Amino acid sequence: MKITDTIKYIGVNDKTLDLFESQYVIPNGVSYNSYVILDEKTVIMDTVDKRAVLEWEKNLSEALGDKEPEYLLVSHLEPDHSAGIKVIIEKYPNIKVILSSRAANMLPQFIDNNIEDKLVIVKEGDVIDLGSHKLNFVMAPMVHWPEVMFTYESTEKVLFSADGFGKFGSLDTDEDWACEARRYYFNIVGKYGAQVQAILKKASNLDIKIICPLHGPILTENIEYYINKYDIWSSYKPEDEGILIAYNSIHGNTEKAVEKLEELLKEETSQKIVVSDLAREDMAEVIEDAFRYDKMIIATPTYDAGLFPTTEKFLNHLKHKNFQNRKVAIIENGSWAPMSGKFVKEELCQMKDITIVDPMITIKTRMTKENIEQMKELIKNLI
Repeated sequence: MKITDTIKYIGVNDKTLDLFESQYVIPNGVSYNSYVILDEKTVIMDTVDKRAVLEWEKNLSEALGDKEPEYLLVSHLEPDHSAGIKVIIEKYPNIKVILSSRAANMLPQFIDNNIEDKLVIVKEGDVIDLGSHKLNFVMAPMVHWPEVMFTYESTEKVLFSADGFGKFGSLDTDEDWACEARRYYFNIVGKYGAQVQAILKKASNLDIKIICPLHGPILTENIEYYINKYDIWSSYKPEDEGILIAYNSIHGNTEKAVEKLEELLKEETSQKIVVSDLAREDMAEVIEDAFRYDKMIIATPTYDAGLFPTTEKFLNHLKHKNFQNRKVAIIENGSWAPMSGKFVKEELCQMKDITIVDPMITIKTRMTKENIEQMKELIKNLI
């Protein structure tokens, strides 16, 4: 695939992997992106996962033709982007490897070869001249590993953004970018909002025409749209007005209460309402919705005098990903000693700028008329 006349895509689609990072469902697979810049000095931009190395080698050979590359650039050492490093240095013994100092320190963890004499260690603001193309290096630590760097090619105005601006899904998947990019962002990068904000500030000084990430499609139009999404996501602002109802139900009683709550909400508001059963929904999808909308209701039974396991998992994920700046209401259930609301509140109070909406509703086994009246009051205070 041609990015420009002199920049070629040599990545690989993987539709055989079931779980990205052994935890995130990827029904449409994933792409491992790699690129070649053809110039007086030719550079390979990153490699791929070990699952895709053979196909990637073929793509690389076709792109290079008779040219021998001067450089391999390593923007991110995570194994799904670095499995081909050893292949390259063995195939092209004269090649130089461009990377950050932190990546250089970490490199022996990923390959056995001693290649210190091949390393070209770059820092913020350095430039490497390929001939017609100029590589400008922008350090991007903790987006989402400490050794990450972005590369800006100033002639064709291309930003090689490592895992930034990536998404789940192979390149031949026809789907909206935002949905799977959002799920990817909050579950992979979401903890590091401050670091993403820092790199966006740097990027604001660049004239970017194309973004080439390490996963997902090459972005060539309306670049401001993608940058704006990242600005919203990384500043933990709600993206849309809406309500996520995240619930668990052991014997169906809490579920009935949630169904009634949803009915009452629809009578009072036209806002988007998303209902997710935490025991059955893809957890990464629910995390995405929690960050997407400005309001949330957690409805959960008491279990072993504590939290139901998937409620506890959900809250742990939110806390780990720096969930903040939201309004949250709580509905607890318990047959003899309702306690779940207390524990949900304790978890929420450890998160930043969470407004807990009154009243906290307590259901004792089955929803009552009094509970329904409490729901009406809760809805007034929430919306």
